[in-house]
Amino acid sequence: MENINLVCKDLSKSYGKTLGLDNVNLALPKGSIVGLLGPNGSGKTTLLKLAAGLLTPTSGSIELCGMAPSELTKEIVAYQPDKIYLNNWMTVENLVSMMSDFYQTFNREKAMDMLSKLKLNPKDKLKTMSKGNKEKVQLILTMSRDVPLYILDEPIGGVDPAARDYILNTIINNYQENATVIISTHLISDIENILNYIIFLKEGKVVRCGDVDDIREKEGKSIDILFREEFKC
Repeated sequence: MENINLVCKDLSKSYGKTLGLDNVNLALPKGSIVGLLGPNGSGKTTLLKLAAGLLTPTSGSIELCGMAPSELTKEIVAYQPDKIYLNNWMTVENLVSMMSDFYQTFNREKAMDMLSKLKLNPKDKLKTMSKGNKEKVQLILTMSRDVPLYILDEPIGGVDPAARDYILNTIINNYQENATVIISTHLISDIENILNYIIFLKEGKVVRCGDVDDIREKEGKSIDILFREEFKC
């Protein structure tokens, strides 16, 4: 298991009588960008929150680099939720300083370099920025951590196509060589070319997972087409 960053064994999560995840088994390799794909209500956010330590399993287990989620694993996991969580009254510079103080794994130089390349002013308050620029700032803060596991919930859902290209390039160019990046998204065609591993979730169950090239070769179809076939209404 030394080449694996995340393992789920018979992992289930219930919300009362509703089953969010149902007996999920996964082993996600190091050095991979993983697409977590499925319709609304399929269990994607539940799985990501379990990995981030924000939820606890109902049964089964999840391990991150050989450890169960805990206060210790928060230092090795960079989690970005699907909503902007940053304080509007803070400047970008304040946010960078806060992250530097909070996480030993935060790389301040990397963050400032990415802000400069995007021509984002560190002195600007978040409340003065467009939604797209807020999304970029949030992603920069997440990807500036030097960790083995990045968890991104819908990182390109609320931005325009040009910004999507930047966000995807930022992800590709800034994760650690032996890290695993998990990206949840509905926009398969926009993201397929950067993925090398995929998980299809349906009603809390894994219905397909594996290496992207192997799946394309076996099925003779793109991941986007397979997704449309699997989840057609």
